[in-house]
Amino acid sequence: MEGSIRLLAYLACVVPMGSIMITKRNTTENLLNTEAHSAPSQRWSMQVPAEVSAAAGDAAVLPCTFTHPHRHYDGPLTAIWRAGEPYAGPQVFRCAAARGSELCQTALSLHGRFRLLGNPRRNDLSLRVERVALADDGRYFCRVEFAGDVHDRYESRHGLRLHVMAAPRIVNISVQPGPAHAFRALCTAEGEPPPALAWSGPALGNGSAAVPGGAQGLGHQVTAELPALTHDGRYTCTAANSLGRAEASVYLFRFRGATGDSAVVVLLGALGLKALLLLGVLVARAARSSAEHPATQDTPPRPQAQESNYENLSQMNSRAPAAARCSP
Repeated sequence: MEGSIRLLAYLACVVPMGSIMITKRNTTENLLNTEAHSAPSQRWSMQVPAEVSAAAGDAAVLPCTFTHPHRHYDGPLTAIWRAGEPYAGPQVFRCAAARGSELCQTALSLHGRFRLLGNPRRNDLSLRVERVALADDGRYFCRVEFAGDVHDRYESRHGLRLHVMAAPRIVNISVQPGPAHAFRALCTAEGEPPPALAWSGPALGNGSAAVPGGAQGLGHQVTAELPALTHDGRYTCTAANSLGRAEASVYLFRFRGATGDSAVVVLLGALGLKALLLLGVLVARAARSSAEHPATQDTPPRPQAQESNYENLSQMNSRAPAAARCSP
């Protein structure tokens, strides 16, 4: 009796290795990989990379493959991509395939820049994004839905991040009035990595020194301020990151009246110097025109000399009254 019990216990501990399901979770890659050994059917799973990088203006490919427990499924299906968050994020792409068809008809493509690259019938939902921009940076989630005889769906919970890199671009530069009749300059630039901003100008010594401003970041944009502009001239903002640099200038000129008070402030942007030169040319032409054609409003009109010839003079002399004669 005791021998038979031991035999049963030994048999109960022997389990075929082919029926074990092994699931691995790679936290560094943020991937969910499922390995099945001689399993009668697979389970739902999504395989996506943790991150995809692309330069602004280029195309990016978002890979996504999946497995499902429904063998040889050829019913209607829908492929969906979301942005921001899973399940509730806004859709950027959606297509649907009819029963038995491998063609997934596009129903939604945000701004026409999203295109299905994979074949959902072959468990591939990979997406291509054309002309990526900084606004496209973020997380994306793929989803597949089965309809017809089988109603089932699955969506990646962690998704993948699209990392868009861009060289600096200055989006705004301006001069604004400050306290005590002073002025301050503001410069806003965008890029990824976020650019470092620096100011240079006459208020900073000889104008060749660059002094970083107190930069404040918001997303991919950074703003730096140059307070208390005390000197007239050109102020230049420079933005730089690992991909490049950009710069823009603003010009400050104050025209003072007889009392020494600031009368007019001329603020010009990056093309301000050309505009200022053009303004000077126009003023010079106006002054020259005034010198060549003096105003005649304050002086009385001069009598115009009439044309005369010998005949007219003769007629005038013949018609002239005789001089008075004095009798003796």
